Amino acid sequence: MRALIQRVSRADVQIAGKKTGEIGPGYVVFLGVGSEDDADSCSKLWNKIRRLRIFADENGKTNLDISQVAGDCLIVSQFTLYADLRRGNRPGFSYSAPPELGESLYDLFVELAKKDIENVRTGEFGAEMKVTLSNEGPFTIWLDTAEF
Repeated sequence: MRALIQRVSRADVQIAGKKTGEIGPGYVVFLGVGSEDDADSCSKLWNKIRRLRIFADENGKTNLDISQVAGDCLIVSQFTLYADLRRGNRPGFSYSAPPELGESLYDLFVELAKKDIENVRTGEFGAEMKVTLSNEGPFTIWLDTAEF
């Protein structure tokens, strides 16, 4: 699994002009599911994300995790994180999970997040979405379960 995490002051997602999710300070997680991923990948990735210490403490040091600041979380499915551009300029997505697997693991990831974070919002798997966010820092982290 792959995730692009952005620490934000606010974010929202819209589908067909209707706002379907909105958060205050916390994370936007763009989540990509690969063809080799499974439930263990979900747990591994979520546990890494929830323990990231990228919020400032009383001394201004990035030392606090999302639960310590009562942060929100917006999770958006993003199969394009598996774009393969090794053979040209048009991306291929053969490493992305098939839709059924992708959706089930996306749903599992969201459920794991909801166990730890009070306010979790989502986009809609497979939908055309517009995500608006205000990146704080800016602070952006790339995680890939193949690397840890």
